[in-house]
Amino acid sequence: MDGLMQNVPLTVDRIIDHAAAWHGAREVVSRDADGHVSRSSYAAIHADARRVSNALAAAGIAPGDRIATMGWNSGRHLAAWYGAAGMGVVLHTLNPRLFLEQIAYIANHAGDRLLIADPSTADLVAQLLPQVPSIERVIFFCDGPSLPHTDYPAIAFDDWITDEPAEFAWGGFDENAACGLCYTSGTTGNPKGVLYSHRSNYLHALMTLQRDALALSARDTVLLVVPMYHANAWGVVYSAPAVGAKLVLPGQRMDGESIYNLIEQEGVTYSAAVPTVWQMLLQYVQENGKRFTTLERVTIGGSACPESIIRTFRDEYGVDVIQGWGMTETSPLGTVSVPNAVVAAQPADEQMAYKLKQGRLLCGLEMKLVDDAGVRLPHDGRTPGRLMVKGPTIASAYFGGEGGDVLDAEGFFDTGDVATIDGEGYMHITDRAKDVVKSGGEWISSIEIENIAMGHPAVANAAVVGIAHPKWDERPILLCQLLPGARADGDDLRAWLDGRIARWWMPDDVLFVDEIPLGPTGKIDKKAIRAGLTGYTLPFEVTR
Repeated sequence: MDGLMQNVPLTVDRIIDHAAAWHGAREVVSRDADGHVSRSSYAAIHADARRVSNALAAAGIAPGDRIATMGWNSGRHLAAWYGAAGMGVVLHTLNPRLFLEQIAYIANHAGDRLLIADPSTADLVAQLLPQVPSIERVIFFCDGPSLPHTDYPAIAFDDWITDEPAEFAWGGFDENAACGLCYTSGTTGNPKGVLYSHRSNYLHALMTLQRDALALSARDTVLLVVPMYHANAWGVVYSAPAVGAKLVLPGQRMDGESIYNLIEQEGVTYSAAVPTVWQMLLQYVQENGKRFTTLERVTIGGSACPESIIRTFRDEYGVDVIQGWGMTETSPLGTVSVPNAVVAAQPADEQMAYKLKQGRLLCGLEMKLVDDAGVRLPHDGRTPGRLMVKGPTIASAYFGGEGGDVLDAEGFFDTGDVATIDGEGYMHITDRAKDVVKSGGEWISSIEIENIAMGHPAVANAAVVGIAHPKWDERPILLCQLLPGARADGDDLRAWLDGRIARWWMPDDVLFVDEIPLGPTGKIDKKAIRAGLTGYTLPFEVTR
């Protein structure tokens, strides 16, 4: 027997329709590369998105076609996002920080027909176009006077849509239709395309709005620092409009001063970004004696959050840090580290052990740990295993069939992470499977050593990699980037780690570098670190 409920497709155009109808005057604030702040609203974004749909239709773009954006977070980008999705076109977000060869590979693989890009990428676009013959037209996210001078035909976004009507018949397609396309970082082999559906994005928005997730509301002002070109912007492009939160889009300027000024000028209550952004912000605030007057909480994801960041936000500024975990293939949010009843009853310092974990599973998802043979492992908080996930917001395959069958016999996706799960349901990433240091048949967590090292008062950033060893297979070494003007040596770092990690985990060497290389999404680029260590040998024999 079927239920007697209306069958309404879960397509994302309904989200911006709702925002325009019931939160139409709520502000959407954008800052451009020059620092100029412009103000729009959900109603205005909705109208521009429909103009985008008409402009796309006039260009011969049809449902299922892929169009690319390559831009920073802005109101124009948001209008393009919903204008494409609303008519059934697949929005493919390109990361302008990738190498040209990677962008060309991704755009060709996707078969992008049209490119809407930030003016700052004009030179990059000039190099890209000869390599991607499928791109028929280029539009820049700007007004007419700001259109860059190029040797190829291009038009300003505002001019492209200005004469188009603000009415378009959105929807009318299945909720399982493709909505967005985002490629993985390609740290091992070529990037792979993750093809989100309308249904998966809609459900992901509802899941992230839970009180034990991002908990956004109409009372929030959200600073979306995480780029729109990265993993659905953590879903905030859907969840913020869904509840009518004021949305602040910071553009390209991510330095501590610029982020702080936006937080204070716009009354930001919530923000989301990777740890490196928060490190820059805290450094600026501390060096200049600043305070936060409205900021209440931040979500940190993309890589494990050092305890020093959580404590500084909490103890010095009264800001709650919520750690989350996910990946491009999980839409992306999968777990969030907010206290359950048992943890909430503990003193604040005892709760820290849980805040350092990646958290509890969102409703609607399943999670398990397995060994290399696929056998399930216990959730005892001690036994590490491969982290596997399953659910309606998890990828079932890669675009174009790349990578073959990615699910196990039970339909679980292998995240590539190594983790533990404790009795309270808190998942803790101990490493990426490819980054774990395997020494003497046992695993050493590079992430745990890194986070402890970053608690040293002289350390700005740290990375641990495994180096081949004739007896132990691998041994860890620690690379440290010091804060400006700070001084420390290897003995200082070993003394700091002593007693905080197992003795046999102690890095065999400590190297000081001017900069820890970061990938295009702000994560530590261990592939680049390993390449830079070609020819390196360990300094002495290790005894255990």
